[in-house]
Amino acid sequence: MTANNFSLNQATDFQFTTAPSADSTDEERRLREDLNYFFMSPCEKYRARRQLPWKLCLQVLKIVMVTTQLIAFGLSNQLVASFKEENSIAFKHLFLKGYQDTDENEGSFVLYTQQDVYDSVSYAINQYLQLQSMAVGNYAYDTNANNKTSLQICKQLYERYIPVIPNDKLSVTPTVETDCLNIEPSDPPKEWKMSNSSFFDLEFYRLIVLELSFKLKGIDLQTIRNNELPDCYEFGITITFNNAAHSGIIRISLESRAASRECKDWEISGSLSKNTHYILIFDACVMLICLMSLVLCTRSIILALKLHKRFITFFLKRYNKKVCLSDHLEFLNGWYILIIASDLMTITGSIMKMEITAKNLTTYDVCSIFLGTSTLFAWVGVVRYLGYFQKYNVLILTMRGAFPKVLRFCCCAGMIYLGYMFCGWIVLGPYHSKFEKLSAVAECLFSLVNGDDMFATFAEIQEKSNLLWLFSRIYLYSFISLFIYMVLSLFIALITDTYETIKKYQMNGFPQTDLHSFMEVCSVTPDLSRHGSADDDDRLLL
Repeated sequence: MTANNFSLNQATDFQFTTAPSADSTDEERRLREDLNYFFMSPCEKYRARRQLPWKLCLQVLKIVMVTTQLIAFGLSNQLVASFKEENSIAFKHLFLKGYQDTDENEGSFVLYTQQDVYDSVSYAINQYLQLQSMAVGNYAYDTNANNKTSLQICKQLYERYIPVIPNDKLSVTPTVETDCLNIEPSDPPKEWKMSNSSFFDLEFYRLIVLELSFKLKGIDLQTIRNNELPDCYEFGITITFNNAAHSGIIRISLESRAASRECKDWEISGSLSKNTHYILIFDACVMLICLMSLVLCTRSIILALKLHKRFITFFLKRYNKKVCLSDHLEFLNGWYILIIASDLMTITGSIMKMEITAKNLTTYDVCSIFLGTSTLFAWVGVVRYLGYFQKYNVLILTMRGAFPKVLRFCCCAGMIYLGYMFCGWIVLGPYHSKFEKLSAVAECLFSLVNGDDMFATFAEIQEKSNLLWLFSRIYLYSFISLFIYMVLSLFIALITDTYETIKKYQMNGFPQTDLHSFMEVCSVTPDLSRHGSADDDDRLLL
């Protein structure tokens, strides 16, 4: 019986008959043998039967194949992500006049005069019309259902009833009217002049938003270097001139949405098509391995539940006593649940990856989540094997013993954390970039707990108000003092206390529950002939 099957808080004073099975029934003897066999480690089973642990080999092979699959998909996904990001940067330089790369967000690119707005709009339109003769990228215009290619300009304005008068009054209604204009490219491309259309009387005093939207086609050829089929893309580009605040500046932003779509009329030469087939075959093998692991784990859980039912029924019938909660949980192996979750995610992710390889799907992000999480679970499951050795299983035992206390502690500390989060957002949000949004506040406070970026957080508070400056200092000093010196120290103390308890148990013995005491009565080696060969092992997956 391994040390990882214990409960810190539960022991037993219930006494079992320790004499040999003279007074024991065959049922009791078989149950004790089955229980000992069920809780044997793979090494103990190997020493007892001297048979190759093929199920352990299956799990090792699965980890190797899943990791290989993840690395291959990750390299491909990096190419896709870099292609989208580089095109987004290129579009900003192509269509935004005077754009410069900065570390700040897109909202930092602003205009202050009407002439700057007109020049920027005219520049973007002419860049679009002359794109194919000017851009270094492999772009083409995208046609709609009517085989037309157009750039659409839409402006949103407040509805006006009375003209502006010189006494600083403006009569408007909240009703918003939208007006749009389509501009078609010509062949050969000609320079477009804004004076040709009355649409561009923008009336800035009631202008809300001006949007330029169009679509382009592109192709990513760099995947060919990795022996993969190239990706075709449709870029939906929207340039927004935002004047909703009417604060004297117009913010410009460019949003590029890249959607992969099927390339038509393929002409593939060389070994590219054959390599694609090899990748699909490998993904199918990964699915097969995971399906075998899934079936074996599910089978082991079902058999464990049957053994659990036998034990509690016999215990109640023979000793007239109910089994405690920790003994019930002994039969529910969390590692099997983790492996099942990993297998299900790997199978789902492999199906999506095969569809992406065949260019039938474009959900790279969803597929990467499934494959990444499944690989994480698979490698975490390796810790299970170290848990069979006393010198290596301290981490598992400490986490298992400390988890309930840590969970209760985090619930209490979380209430204080939420209070500081809401307070910081409402008070400091208008004056501090790290407190503008609730998500940003949560991230900032978490960084402060870990001692990151403290000086920058203090220094960014603007001294526009003495009261606000004083409040920010009290707020930050109290939060840092409370969470670093008290909450974090108590959190560490809980885990340290559990670790010391584990070390003491390893020296003096672990608490014994009814299940453990019942199994120890079995003084003879389980009859392994009753459990058959490795192929008939119904008691343990590995």
